[in-house]
Order: sequence, then C-alpha cells, then structure tokens
Amino acid sequence: MAAEKAIRTLVKRGEPITFQAVQREADVSHAFLYNHPDLRGRIERLRTQARPVPAPTPPADEQSTLVLALTGQITRLKKQHREEVQALRDALEQAHGENLDLRRELTRRGGTASVSQ
Repeated sequence: MAAEKAIRTLVKRGEPITFQAVQREADVSHAFLYNHPDLRGRIERLRTQARPVPAPTPPADEQSTLVLALTGQITRLKKQHREEVQALRDALEQAHGENLDLRRELTRRGGTASVSQ
C-alpha cells in the first residue's frame, strides 16, 4: 500500500510523521488516510512519539527567586563595570597628565616635541 510505504520512507528520512506528510509522500487524500483506521492510528502514534516533550515550567515562587537572583547579579555586574570604567578613566587622565609633563620637560631641555594643552 502506498501510504504504508510513505510512512516507512518518512521514518527512514527522519522526517516528522503527519497526515499531510504521508498524504504528500503517498499521493493520497486526507480522507483516504482518515477512513483507514489502521493507517490513521499509526500516523497518530508516530506523530505523538515525534513531538518533543515541553520542559516543565518552574513554579511561580521558583521563577521569582530566579528573577531576583539574576537581577541581583546584573546589579552587581553593572556596579563592577562602572567602577572599572571609572578606574580606567582615572588611569587615562593620569597618563595624559604624565605625557604632558614629559613633553614639557623635553621641550625645556631643547627637544622638538610640540606641547598642545
């Protein structure tokens, strides 16, 4: 029977078994598949087996605990980021100041550095 062969072909190819897929592969009508109880049952079983089981959603109190933990972690990371950026800005400002001092000293000793600032 064409529908049986179509089911075997779809299984071998690892494709989902649905009424539409079997209909297309076997070139038969939906009515044909639904009117044959053995085919209909097999397609329904295979279709159910192929469906992924959804991950259970955690209870609301676990979700709120997770949200609170992640929010706290984000807050700590933002604070750490701000502190690191400020430390880098301070270090850059100090480096600019030292660079300016060194250029001025070089100019004072007769070098050719141009001092801007």
